[in-house]
Amino acid sequence: MLKDNIMLLISIKDVQDALKKQLRARRLEQGLTQAGLADRSGVALATLRRFEQTGAVSLESFLKLLMALGMIDGVMEALATQKESFQTIDEVLAKPAKRRKRGWRT
Repeated sequence: MLKDNIMLLISIKDVQDALKKQLRARRLEQGLTQAGLADRSGVALATLRRFEQTGAVSLESFLKLLMALGMIDGVMEALATQKESFQTIDEVLAKPAKRRKRGWRT
């Protein structure tokens, strides 16, 4: 991952651990049991248990869990493209050319 041209030193496992802890904390804040969240989200109880233990889950199940806990908006905001705002014409002219919409062949 790049942020401001600096590589972030974080592993996928670290991200999974952080996500499972945040989701579990939100579940508990809302007073939900694992069975209650599984029922509310449509995710199998075994899948939710595995996620809270290992951090491994499909994207679809993860999004269902986020939606059931009212957390999906945060994901959508984090992924939204930020609108550019310019103060002067010089800022507009200094803007780099548009980025490619397709990847490079490898």
